[in-house]
Amino acid sequence: MKIVKLTAENYKRLKAVEISPDGTSVVIAGRNAQGKSSVLDAIWAALAGGAGAKETSRPIRDGETKASVVLDLGDLIVTRRWTGSGTTLEVAAQDGARYPSPQTILDGLIGRLSFDPLAFAEQDAKHQLQMLLDVVELPFDPAELDARRRGVFEKRTDVNREVKRLEAQLSSLPPSLSEVPEEEVSAFAIAEELRQAEETNRQRDDQVAALHSIENRIYEVKAQLAELEAQQAAAIAKDIPDPVDVETLRAKLATVDATNAAVRVEQERKKLAIELEIQQKLSARGTKELAAIDQEKADAIAAAKMPLEGLSFDEDGVLYQGVPFSQASSAERLRVGIAMAMALNPKIRVIRITDGSLLDTENLALIEEMAGEHDFQIWIERVDESGSIGITIEDGQVAGVAEPEIVAA
Repeated sequence: MKIVKLTAENYKRLKAVEISPDGTSVVIAGRNAQGKSSVLDAIWAALAGGAGAKETSRPIRDGETKASVVLDLGDLIVTRRWTGSGTTLEVAAQDGARYPSPQTILDGLIGRLSFDPLAFAEQDAKHQLQMLLDVVELPFDPAELDARRRGVFEKRTDVNREVKRLEAQLSSLPPSLSEVPEEEVSAFAIAEELRQAEETNRQRDDQVAALHSIENRIYEVKAQLAELEAQQAAAIAKDIPDPVDVETLRAKLATVDATNAAVRVEQERKKLAIELEIQQKLSARGTKELAAIDQEKADAIAAAKMPLEGLSFDEDGVLYQGVPFSQASSAERLRVGIAMAMALNPKIRVIRITDGSLLDTENLALIEEMAGEHDFQIWIERVDESGSIGITIEDGQVAGVAEPEIVAA
C-alpha cells in the first residue's frame, strides 16, 4: 500500500498542495523555509495520530483556523483535519465505507513511518541494536543469552586465576631430589635402630675382648689349658653377629630433617599438580561452554530473517558483513538504513528521508534501486534553488515539477 495522492491545506507551512507521485522516489525540493518538511510531516501526521501530534505543537498554518491532510492509499483514503479545538480522523474504503475505529486501522498498517534511514546511521550503537531487534524475530532472548555467556566467562576467569596461582606455587617449589621417600622418616625410629646397633656392637666387642683374654691366658697359664680350651670352644660355639654399619645410620639420622622436608615438598607438588589438572579441565570446560553459547547465538542469528543479507549483531551493536556498523561505508550504511526502514513499514510501503541534501547521485540511485526492487515509495526532502529536480515547493505550494528522468536521478 503506497500513496497514490497527497492533498494538504494549511498544514504547518503549506497553503495548498496536491501531489500524485510517479515512480518509486518522490523528491520534494526547494529553498529553505518554503514548506518542504511540511510535506513529509503531513504524511506522518495524517497516519500516526497521537504519536504524530506530539511531534507538531502547531499543525495549523499561521493566520489560518483549520488544516487538513488527505492521503489516497489506493485501498483506503485517510483524512485528518485540525481545528483550534483538536483533530479528527476519517478512514474510508474506496467504495465510501467508513471504519468506526480509524486510528486502530492505521496503527495496524503504519509500522514506523517516522524512521529515517539516514538518521539510523547517526544513532549510537545501543539504539541501532535495539531497532534491529525490534524488527527481527529471534528464537532466543539476546539479553538472557549474553547474561549466561557473561556468567560462564566470569566463572572461567576465576578458574584461570586459580590455574595461574597453582602454577606459580608449583614453580616456586625447590627441584625434586633424585630419591625421596613417599612418607616422612621417623627420627625416633632411626635413633632406636642406632641404639640397638650400638648395643649389638658393644656386645660383640665384649665377646671379642673375652676371646682375646682367653687366648692370652692359654699362653700364660699352661696349667689351665684344658679348661681354657673348653672355654675357648664354648666361646667359639656362640653365634657372633656380623658388624652393623652405624656410620650409615648416623648419616641417615643427620639428614632426616632434609629428607622429610623433601618428602613434604614432593607431597605438596603432587597435591598442587592434581589441583592444577582439575582447574585446567574446568577452564577447558568453560571455554567449550563459551564456544557452544557463541555457536548457539551464531546459528540463531543465521536462521533469523534479517532485513538485509549480511546484517547481524553482537552484544556491542549492529554488524554488517561482520564489521561494526560504524565502520561501514556511507553506501553500506545507507543500504542498511533503507532495509531497516522497509522492515519497519511492511504494509504502508512509504519511507521518508528528511535530509536528502546529503545524498549524492550514487546514493540516490541506490535508493531508487532498492525501492523498485522491494516495491516501496520513498519521499525525499532536498534543498534546491534551481527548480531542476523533483517537485519544487515554494511559499507552501507546488511551484513546479522537474522532468521525470531528473527526479529518478
